[in-house]
Amino acid sequence: MFSLEKKTAVVTGAAKGIGKAIARLFAARGADVHILDLDEESAAQTVDEITAEGGNVRFHPANVVDQKSTLKLFEEIFDKKQRLNILVNNAGVAAIGNLEETTEEDFDRVQSVNVKGVYNCSLAGVKQMKKSGGGVILNLASIVSTMGIPDRFAYSTSKGAVLAMTFSIARDYLDEKIRCNSISPARVHTPFVDGYLKQHYPGREKEMFEVLSKTQPIGRMGQPEEIAALVLYLCSDEASFITGSNFPIDGGFTTLKI
Repeated sequence: MFSLEKKTAVVTGAAKGIGKAIARLFAARGADVHILDLDEESAAQTVDEITAEGGNVRFHPANVVDQKSTLKLFEEIFDKKQRLNILVNNAGVAAIGNLEETTEEDFDRVQSVNVKGVYNCSLAGVKQMKKSGGGVILNLASIVSTMGIPDRFAYSTSKGAVLAMTFSIARDYLDEKIRCNSISPARVHTPFVDGYLKQHYPGREKEMFEVLSKTQPIGRMGQPEEIAALVLYLCSDEASFITGSNFPIDGGFTTLKI
C-alpha cells in the first residue's frame, strides 16, 4: 500500500522542515521527487540525504511568487518525457502580530508566498496534469484556516485563502481527474519553531518550547514525519475517492482545546 512507484512529484519548500520530510517519504515510496526552494544550501543537504537513502530526487531553485518563471520551470521539468502526478504546495512564510501590529510589508510578503505561490504552482501543475490525464494537488493549510489564534492576522488570512483555493480547484477539475485536498497542522517542531524561540525568547528556549508544546491537548508538537505520513496517504492511489477535503492533524487542538 501507498506505493508511489512510477509517479513524479513536485514538493515546494522542501529544503527543510515538513517539506523535507514529505520529499524523503515520497522518495522512499518510489517517487521521482522534484524539490522547489530558494534555500539552495539546505536543499543540497536534503538531496544528498535522499540520494544516500536510494531515492530519486532533483533540486530546482525556484521563487514560487514569480508566475512566469514558475510556469517555465514546470514546462522544463515535464517536457514530453515525464508526467506530473503529485504536487504538494508546502512553501510558506509566517508573520507575528494582530491587525494593528501587521505592517503592509509583512502582509504583502505573507500573501505573496502563501497565496500567490500556491496559485502559481497550482496553475503550472494543473496545466501539466491535464496533459497526462490527472493527478493530485495537496495544499498545506493550517488550523488557523478555520479558527482564530492570537497574533497571526496575516498568516491566518493567507491560510484561509489556501483552504478556499483547495475547494475551488477540487470542484473545477473533477472532470480532468485532478484531486485536490488540504491538511491543517497545528504546531509542528520544525526549524521555524527553533528560530522563533531563539529570536523571541533567548535563554528561555527550552522553557517556552514546553509551553508551546502543551498548547496541543495531546501534550506535544507534531513531528514533520507525522505530517508527511498523512500527505503520503492523500497523494496515493489508496485515497482516490478523496477530493475537496481538509484534514486537521493537530493533536486535538481544534476539537479538544479548552
